[in-house]
Amino acid sequence: MIDAISVTGIQLDIDTKTKRYVLKKIGRLSRYLPRHARKSVSAEVKLKEVNKDHGNKYEVEVIIHLPEQLITAKDSTLNILAAVDIVEAKIITQLKRYKQLHTNHRGKHGFLSRFKRSFERG
Repeated sequence: MIDAISVTGIQLDIDTKTKRYVLKKIGRLSRYLPRHARKSVSAEVKLKEVNKDHGNKYEVEVIIHLPEQLITAKDSTLNILAAVDIVEAKIITQLKRYKQLHTNHRGKHGFLSRFKRSFERG
């Protein structure tokens, strides 16, 4: 769970339901992070109301501060909760790419080959 999440409303009052929803959705993004980045990750969520004259249109911007990179995503829709969902999907794809680049891919490769070689000797 991402602990350092700041939710700010720009020209918008955020109710508790929306804030809890944002914290739940953005907090769960830590499962897509590599383990070394989970300790020092922080997130900023900016909720803004734009184009008020032509219906309530909301814009959500998420900025995630990682050890070696800054990941951002922005989207605007008619519903603020839908915008949070869309931004979450965008951030997930970027986090998967980040994890692929910054993870050491050495696992237990060669374990069976070592096991087979020991039987060949004996």
